[in-house]
Amino acid sequence: MAETSTSPEFDPFVPRRYLRNRHAMTLAGNFLPRRNALPPAEECVFPVAEEAQVLCHCHWQADADQRPAIIIVHGLEGSSLSQYVVGTASKAWEAGMSVIRMNMRTCGGTEQLARTLYHSGLSNDVGAVLRRIVEQRQLRRVGLAGYSMGGNLVLKLAGELGTNAPAELKAVAAVSPAADLAASADAMHDWSNRMYEYKFLRGLMSRFKRRIAQHPELYQKAARRPVSIREFDDVITARYCGFSGADDYYHRAAAARVIDKIAVPTLVLHAADDPFIRLLPETREKLRTNPHITFVETEHGGHCAFLAQPNGYDGRWAERQIVHFFRHHGMS
Repeated sequence: MAETSTSPEFDPFVPRRYLRNRHAMTLAGNFLPRRNALPPAEECVFPVAEEAQVLCHCHWQADADQRPAIIIVHGLEGSSLSQYVVGTASKAWEAGMSVIRMNMRTCGGTEQLARTLYHSGLSNDVGAVLRRIVEQRQLRRVGLAGYSMGGNLVLKLAGELGTNAPAELKAVAAVSPAADLAASADAMHDWSNRMYEYKFLRGLMSRFKRRIAQHPELYQKAARRPVSIREFDDVITARYCGFSGADDYYHRAAAARVIDKIAVPTLVLHAADDPFIRLLPETREKLRTNPHITFVETEHGGHCAFLAQPNGYDGRWAERQIVHFFRHHGMS
């Protein structure tokens, strides 16, 4: 039976009627549109490494240096336009926060900004954006929020920073984080999850083919076409991103390795019926025993969905809890 935090800042999660099935919840959460309450964005390009930049869509409150700001990081094959990013951004904006919707390297139509591939270990890219906006905008209160792969990235960054996190970083939130990468990649290959794996693999392979066309001096056609996410990471991600193989990549890029070092208020939302994200027992133990982490595991919710009844709001429960958590931890 899943355990759910009883912390008073959280509403209990009651799944929307007819959406107790993990796949129905996940698909509905992905395809049902969200209301976009954001003003026009300022396009901000930030250097994150040598020969690598990322594009962020920024929405600044009028007195941005006096307001809290939230950086939102998308999941695998997502972008700053992903529905969950827009939904979370809209709620944060209406709560008085500035919003930075971050694209990972080459995502969101930005392949010209980097010669590299993106992957689940690039937490330093999030850190670089954090440092840049603090310096350029003189921000005093910043939160990080990530979904799925983005959830792994923000947790990994917070763990790597540990007690040396900048004073401006007030809170972190991760929804359905892929903190145990190997277990989640293997779960993706289960027959019941093949539709998700096929979707992700098709996008990743299309992106890699474009990399070959754009930079034939750097990339070559794989010796065999990957038929799973693990194979893609073994023959492509590992080869071109400095890992010895998929297992080495999954170990070094997984937030699970460092979450016990997190020292800023952190919210982790996970559904026990998530189709393919797996949290290992030792990871759950780290989440539960770190006093800085509020770990909320619901019985239902699917992957990044958490659709509740729209009673007084749109029913996007996870998005609402992120804003509540941030306001409770120095972001109001």
